[in-house]
Amino acid sequence: MKSDIFQVLLLTGRPASGKSEIIDFLTHLPGAERRTRYHMGKLQILDDFPMLWTWFEEDALLRTRFNLPALHSDEQGYFLDKQYWHLLIERLGLEYGKVVRDNPEYHDTATALIEFSRGKEHGGYREAFAHLSGEILQRAVLLYVNVSFSESLRKNRKRFNPKRPDSILEHGLSDEKMEILYKEDDWAELAGEACGLMPVQGHRVPYAVFENEDDVTTQKPDLLASRLETVLGKLWELQQAR
Repeated sequence: MKSDIFQVLLLTGRPASGKSEIIDFLTHLPGAERRTRYHMGKLQILDDFPMLWTWFEEDALLRTRFNLPALHSDEQGYFLDKQYWHLLIERLGLEYGKVVRDNPEYHDTATALIEFSRGKEHGGYREAFAHLSGEILQRAVLLYVNVSFSESLRKNRKRFNPKRPDSILEHGLSDEKMEILYKEDDWAELAGEACGLMPVQGHRVPYAVFENEDDVTTQKPDLLASRLETVLGKLWELQQAR
């Protein structure tokens, strides 16, 4: 039987662009509606933020409880080596590989949704995509949530809850870190159109842009539903033609 769902959806965009809200929206849909309207099966979320946050927590424990040097970050919260950004992508690939290894029929019913943000300062999407596994790329489509840096900064400030810095929906960065890490974004250098096929490691990955400068992902469920259906519909057509 021909599949009617995406196998892997790569979800990218600046911090606070609306990615997590899109995931939350899709997760709470009835399964049948998610499948028929959005071509998404049962969702498994692979997000590098929890991995990254665990490293920061471990580094804090090493410094304060064991009087040992941190493994990943300096005292200002920046990675000791930019390769750690790429290590996170490799880790996402490992986690995905375990899932499909243990369940060969996984994609009959499930879509793996892989989320991450990358700025030019740490290699941008060009270098991040170079670390995606072939196992992912042969199945993947790519959705980029597009907002300006000023909008990303605004929403990052708004969502941050200092009592829950580890929360997917409420974490945030300082303005300084946002400026250094994410002000410059290389998406436009990789994708010249609103949708198309992007060459990545010999694969032609269907991509589409979800425009969100008007912030339909915040308390505008009808607009979010309609726009997401349209954009994922374009992605589905590209995948079927690939």
